[in-house]
Amino acid sequence: MTATPLSLLLAALPESSPASLRADAARRYAAQERTLHARLEGLYGDRPGYAQWYAGLMGTVGALLAARPPELLALDSRREARPDWFLGERMLGYCAYVDRFGGSLRGVAERIPHLRELGVSYLHLLPFLRPREGENDGGFAVASFDDVDPRLGSVADLEALTARLRAAGISLCSDFILNHVADDHAWAQGARRGDPALRDYFHVFPDRDMPDRHERTLGQVFPQVAPGNFSHVEEMGGWVWTTFYPYQWDLNYANPAVFAEMAAALLRLANRGIEVFRLDSTAFLWKREGTNSMNQPEAHALLQALRAIVAIAAPGVLLKAEAIVPTRELPAYFGSEQAPECHIAYHSSLMAAGWGAVAEQDASLLRAVAAGTPPLPPAAGWLSYVRCHDDIGWNVLRAEAGRDAPARLARIARFYSGAEGSFASGAAFQSSDPNAAHGSNGMAASLLGLETAATDAERDAALDRVLLLHGLALAFGALPVLYMGDELAQQNDYGYRGRPEHAMDSRWLQRPWFDEAALARRHDGSTPSGRMYMGLRALIDARRRLPALAAGEPRAVLPSAPAVLALARGERFLCLCNFSALAQVHALDGTWKASLTGQAFSGEVALAPWALLWLERAA
Repeated sequence: MTATPLSLLLAALPESSPASLRADAARRYAAQERTLHARLEGLYGDRPGYAQWYAGLMGTVGALLAARPPELLALDSRREARPDWFLGERMLGYCAYVDRFGGSLRGVAERIPHLRELGVSYLHLLPFLRPREGENDGGFAVASFDDVDPRLGSVADLEALTARLRAAGISLCSDFILNHVADDHAWAQGARRGDPALRDYFHVFPDRDMPDRHERTLGQVFPQVAPGNFSHVEEMGGWVWTTFYPYQWDLNYANPAVFAEMAAALLRLANRGIEVFRLDSTAFLWKREGTNSMNQPEAHALLQALRAIVAIAAPGVLLKAEAIVPTRELPAYFGSEQAPECHIAYHSSLMAAGWGAVAEQDASLLRAVAAGTPPLPPAAGWLSYVRCHDDIGWNVLRAEAGRDAPARLARIARFYSGAEGSFASGAAFQSSDPNAAHGSNGMAASLLGLETAATDAERDAALDRVLLLHGLALAFGALPVLYMGDELAQQNDYGYRGRPEHAMDSRWLQRPWFDEAALARRHDGSTPSGRMYMGLRALIDARRRLPALAAGEPRAVLPSAPAVLALARGERFLCLCNFSALAQVHALDGTWKASLTGQAFSGEVALAPWALLWLERAA
């Protein structure tokens, strides 16, 4: 009798496995088989040996399920029973670099009390897997998916950290770079040595004919420091596709072996206790001549197949799309109820529109983004944020910015580089379009005026602006994520300019070392750190008791003054944001009370400059 994919999956489970695990595996496979097989057959079905490859993939998935620790199997069962577990009003994320936050993985474990005090339940640690030697794009050039950066610790340290986080109710999120590997990864090294199978893991061209044809329609990620999308590699006898830096080789997902290897690498990391994967560079996975080779249908097929495999072998794990694309293009990364893709996606348009509202003292961009945010499939949600390790990219707002979008967004970008009398301390980042806005870099407090503030009033206004943007992220209806140091109003780190390997990359402005002195002052309201921390904590604590702020609750934009965003969450909660240096008045329907102070308002409410006000309808 010919073995079926399901029988091969089950055969990988030891005979001593509980009957419940075998039953769960069979049930999950049956639920995912249609989507999984359809997507993979559509991608690879015309290749010789497809059926054997697919069966072998299921055997690998079964073996990795068999290796999953009991405590993670129990977590899988709990989360299968409640698939929207990550969308509640008590979920709060935090994003940090291992070395800059805790020094090492063991040091991060010592920060757990701080995270718990904040109310964090999701921790995104930026790349900590073994990176390329030398330049490595901040760790995004991965040399091994199975090893930890030795400067940060060991695999044992990682497993100990995930266990401690899990005991504290915190899910660990790791970057998983799907599009490329470092040029010193074992696959790239084998390809350099002439291994034909490994050479086919990459896109390699013997001359410039095909690269030049592709370049006609491709954009550029780093046009100033890494122009073009192809790099000549002598040992490869040609040109290798390198979308990002020359030392990051794009993977060839037209080769089914690449998909199988990457799926297995993700499951091995999941078995070490990682509960969320930020799928980096998802838009670039499939290449097609005559297009920008972004957001291709095959990229979504790959992600849907990966989601199905995770649902079989590690259903307690979340997939998060790092797709920084306009709002109208984001729903594709969630898939559909019949063929789900990622559980979470960054709402980068909301983030950028909030910054635009501050610069313009006008909330029209935000109103357009909020009103245009599409509904999502079940058990899927947005991720909201104010800052991250990357630049603020303005081009996601082209549709909302109107006919003069390039000029309008360029003005906003100049504002955050400190031009035109701005209070901001930031730096421009690269752009592949000479007619578009450059990205903007800097820590939130510096971009919002704390660094340039010369008086108490200016410092107060800067902190009000920081709390304003965070209050919006917390109230919008998403999984909100704080960026390391923002809870303490940390400012730009200019030390990168003295490091040759970082000097050309202004994103290092927003990658400071965690400030121990500021942490010690977090309860001192006379300091910027204390005022920011206590103000943010008050918002977080209020959110935790407000079911209206869960991600799935209805959202509506109400009429308001141009500088005001009035965001209703259901019938009983209202978030008012004044993006103006002038006081504003907002009309109220009925009687409301302030969530933080209990003050009652009826008829109308006066909003101070840069004010954030959360209101609950009075009984």
